[in-house]
Amino acid sequence: MTTLPMFPLGSVLFPHMPLSLRVFEERYIVMLSKVLQDEPSEFGVVLIERGQEVGGGEKRFSVGTVARIAQIEAAEGFIGIVAEGQGRVAIDGWLDDDPYPQATTTPLPDLEWDEALLPIRDRAEQLVRRTLSRASEFSELNWSPEIELSDDPVARVWQLAAISPLGPLDQMSLLRSATMAELLDGIIEHTQGVELSLAAPWRDEDGEGPDLD
Repeated sequence: MTTLPMFPLGSVLFPHMPLSLRVFEERYIVMLSKVLQDEPSEFGVVLIERGQEVGGGEKRFSVGTVARIAQIEAAEGFIGIVAEGQGRVAIDGWLDDDPYPQATTTPLPDLEWDEALLPIRDRAEQLVRRTLSRASEFSELNWSPEIELSDDPVARVWQLAAISPLGPLDQMSLLRSATMAELLDGIIEHTQGVELSLAAPWRDEDGEGPDLD
């Protein structure tokens, strides 16, 4: 087990994905001053289950992701950092939030790629890009349907999980995947649900709508 400084957030950080933060709370500024003494400079990110990001006292999920700081910049009133998701960790126990959140953690195994999964990955990617394109008609999205993904097969699947227009609870389900096949199946299942909901406004009075297969 390893004791890791933790940053509870209202969003999920996936491995191989960037994280931009503006840090202004005193407790997290203190945390950064400690983290930056080590190389690599890392902290944990965990999704808040209930409560608020500011002030503490929130309930947190039990699986998170290690974030490695890549850039840091001091500005008036806050510190800007850019980090990248590394491996996943299980939260074994929370320590007192004094002076900042910390937890004992255990690394979770990295997911392994199998070339036999390539057709499923291609299907998942087509679905995610198609759903992003449709969702972009209704709101501004964080990720473009044409976004370029990693050539590394493991990183590419995690990035697919991250860019799919899902809510944090569905993303949390994906982060907990025990195998690459489970992760791909989860991406497809959850994204299909989003695609169906986006198609709902076009259904006629008889319930008929576009064929989404």
